[in-house]
Amino acid sequence: MAQTSGNQETQMDDVAERIEITVDGRAVEVETGQLLPDALEAAGLYLPHLCYHPSLGPLQTCDTCFVEVDGNLVRGCGVTVKPGLEVGLDTDTAERARREGIDRVVSNHDLYCSVCDNNNGNCDVHNTVRDMQVPGQRYEFRGKPYEKDYSNPFYIYDPDQCILCGRCVEACQNLQVNETLSIDWDRDRPRVIWDDDVAIEDSSCVSCGHCVTVCPCNALMEKTAIGRMGPMTALSPQSLSGYRELGRAAIDLVKTAEHTTGFGPIFAVSEVDAAMRETELKRTKTVCTYCGVGCSFEMWTRGRELLKVQPQPEAPANGISTCIKGKFGWGHINSEHRLTKPLIRDNGAFREAEWDEAYALIARRFGEIRGESGPDALAFIASSKCTNEEAYLMQKLARAVIGTNNIDNCSRYCQAPATESLWRTVGFGADTGSIADLEAAELLLIVGSNTAESHPVIATRMKRAAKLHGQKHIVADLRVNEMAERADMHIRPEPGTDLIWLNAVAKYILDSGHADMDFINDHVDCFEDYRDSLAKFTFEFAAERTGLSQDELQAIADNIIAAKTVCGVWAMGVTQHTMGADTATALCNLLVLTGNVERFGTGGYPMRGHNNVQGTSDFGCMPDRLPGYDFITDDGIRRQYEQAWGVDLTTRKGLNNHEMVNTIHDGDLRSLYVIGEDMGIVDSDALHVQSAFEKLDFFVVQDIFFTRTCEFADVVLPASPSVEKEGTFTNTERRIQRLYEVFPPLGDSRPDWRIITELANALGADWRYDHPSEIMAESTSLCDLMSGVTYERLAGFGSQQWPVREKGASGAERLYNDGTFHFKDGNARFHPVDWTEPTDQVDAEYDLHLNNGRLLEHFHEGNLTDETPGIVFKISQAFVEVSPDLAAERGLQPGSIVRLVSRRGAIKVAVEVTDRVSGHQLYMPMHGRANSEAINVLTSFEADKDTDTPAYKELAVRMEMISADGTPPLKANNQRNQARHPTSGVEVGRKWDRDDYRRPPKPRPTGSGL
Repeated sequence: MAQTSGNQETQMDDVAERIEITVDGRAVEVETGQLLPDALEAAGLYLPHLCYHPSLGPLQTCDTCFVEVDGNLVRGCGVTVKPGLEVGLDTDTAERARREGIDRVVSNHDLYCSVCDNNNGNCDVHNTVRDMQVPGQRYEFRGKPYEKDYSNPFYIYDPDQCILCGRCVEACQNLQVNETLSIDWDRDRPRVIWDDDVAIEDSSCVSCGHCVTVCPCNALMEKTAIGRMGPMTALSPQSLSGYRELGRAAIDLVKTAEHTTGFGPIFAVSEVDAAMRETELKRTKTVCTYCGVGCSFEMWTRGRELLKVQPQPEAPANGISTCIKGKFGWGHINSEHRLTKPLIRDNGAFREAEWDEAYALIARRFGEIRGESGPDALAFIASSKCTNEEAYLMQKLARAVIGTNNIDNCSRYCQAPATESLWRTVGFGADTGSIADLEAAELLLIVGSNTAESHPVIATRMKRAAKLHGQKHIVADLRVNEMAERADMHIRPEPGTDLIWLNAVAKYILDSGHADMDFINDHVDCFEDYRDSLAKFTFEFAAERTGLSQDELQAIADNIIAAKTVCGVWAMGVTQHTMGADTATALCNLLVLTGNVERFGTGGYPMRGHNNVQGTSDFGCMPDRLPGYDFITDDGIRRQYEQAWGVDLTTRKGLNNHEMVNTIHDGDLRSLYVIGEDMGIVDSDALHVQSAFEKLDFFVVQDIFFTRTCEFADVVLPASPSVEKEGTFTNTERRIQRLYEVFPPLGDSRPDWRIITELANALGADWRYDHPSEIMAESTSLCDLMSGVTYERLAGFGSQQWPVREKGASGAERLYNDGTFHFKDGNARFHPVDWTEPTDQVDAEYDLHLNNGRLLEHFHEGNLTDETPGIVFKISQAFVEVSPDLAAERGLQPGSIVRLVSRRGAIKVAVEVTDRVSGHQLYMPMHGRANSEAINVLTSFEADKDTDTPAYKELAVRMEMISADGTPPLKANNQRNQARHPTSGVEVGRKWDRDDYRRPPKPRPTGSGL
């Protein structure tokens, strides 16, 4: 059984009971509840094992870990230590059984370590053969009658190297829970298969990389590593270079000598080879730059080559898990399209410039505009792709150097309503708990969140909890996404009506006497107002407005009532509406009503969209709040910053992103500085935004690529991506993690913190930051919420979850454990909300509703992921999903080209016919960087009434046929079109039941296929 990630049980581990067991007659102290391999390793004792992995648990397939327990020969990986346990590790029977097991392994794996790309000190097969001092080949290696599979763009499978440990299967079935891999034990020569034995690329594989990460040898390998890891690996039989045949001949020659010499001399050479590689290979920890899960891992590099991404069990948010983007989506790092020199617009065209010239121009124009129109004629947009330290500097630049509160970030586009709802009800504008709570809950209420594609690693934890522990899922979504497909209950309310059914369910729970009145009476304010506000939200009213049946509403309520612990999960399907904050608040109210906000396994969890969208707001990139969400109007707090920064700060109201656009059109905002945000294509009503950019007197854009937004700039500054800088990110669960510089900045690009510092000094400041740690130290000295955050505590895979008020503390896994909420009186609050009609509704002319969102393979518009050829190979273009009924009605087929026309613009896209959508509902991914295909050419500038988050999800269009024929946008073998094949896991019992299996220490039968 797979284990949970990282440090989710840190507090328990700190006080784990120590017990005594006996190993070969001597007392050994271990932690209770550990599996024997982990317990012995911690005690400094060696127990060989190959199939066991701490993140996967005991698989019992490799037969290399036999021990005697209380006189019985057992596989050690399946033994849990307990007081008084007697273990025979070095007994004759146990040693003979382990030796028989490793001899069988070696007969299934072609040992050619010095030319193998996996001989880097961490090959479990190599290391186990070495450490067990296996003298030589007892059972002759026999190749398997299967070809290597190179079909996937990212990794290969080599059956000849596969030892059938089953790690990959367990990871796929019960950790990632994509349920693609299995072992066909019925074959004469068993092998790992994808689905019902198809090529990898023809299967349901999502290229998450779990299988490659856990493989103990080179049976599963990243293509970027093959032939590149060592001085002789171009000779590897797995390499597609012209040297492969030469390598095979050399291996065969060595194998001939091996019969005489044994493994000893050959392994000595491979050990020298591995040591040589260490001088060239670099392993650097970083944090993923894509979504808000906060996956961390090591990057293995040689020079500027990224060889592989290797997650580690100690990674606190993800453990060994990744998605396709985090594991393989790094083509942007060395892309030929990277910006490497400042660009200045000169006579209508861009030319390269030196940094000093660019800084001087920006300083002069900023100064002129501020002098002519005041500081509020300038505005600043920080990037959720940048670090916390860079966010802090960006708001400091706006406030302390320019003198304006016109500072915001892209949380305005997605998460501001979620933050508002949590501020209203529980106090802190962030996840109330941790990923561990989501795993532990009895019920997840998932509303408007395509978690499996938008936050894939968190989805693995949810799917695993459902499969292995019976967790229930209720999913509310217009579309049959993966979470909806797997859910215990999937509802499809009419667009923009989630608030209604949430309030109706709350009313029923209250009226039927199932509200947690003890909790409410002790810990919640404003109950009477909330109760009264629910009066009209009967099941009858809700059914009429939402399209749901009363039976569905009853079933939702019954499930919530029955569950001891409930987590609410939501994302942009909730927030990107004109009533987004109110809908999120309705969900928070429901959680408060049922007492599901302060205990383990409960709480509210808005899925943060970008890697640092949480941190960018945490560190003050908001028009009304300083770092730590302190109000700029708070005199005491503001004076602290004024004293530290040596300036007077304004309390004038600042503009948010949305307001900035209209203020540009009004002529009152003359200059804009945007970092790492392709605002011209990701903001709603893109043509309206682009026309605003054309009106600016001076526009500075800082990015790693020449984006659509850059096209309107006067100066473009070349920044560095996350792997070319140091700093910290904060993930969706408030977890702060360090990232380290993997590569030096490409060309003349620079880290954003350095650019902002140098620009501030060009504007007359005297900033003296030499390293991001100095920026963090300054920010935490001023911000009580994170005053205990230190780089020392964050070293390696360390992390801290705010609030962190004591130096070096781990912080808070859950915000309200003690029932004290972040309001002056310590109570939570009900916040009554009413429903408002969505905008841009369908009518006779615009008769289709167009929903939109993320795609697993790509991130947003594709500025980063379009630079990874393997991702583009999988999905290369924008498309719109159309239901089979609508396709039949309009004469459409996969690949038809249509024009989608809204009340603002038109785009041209290919059609994908799928039952993921129904009726006149359409769905379109955000992927697309040109006006001709970008969804936001269609969306409106309407916004949430409380937070100004654009109403991306309120969109009516009409469809015009351009061509009935065309190439389908998704290939026939796309993983979405393939059926998964769930199993319980490795199914090792099927191996043991084979006629040609004998339990060690009995020798393997002659002719055995195992």
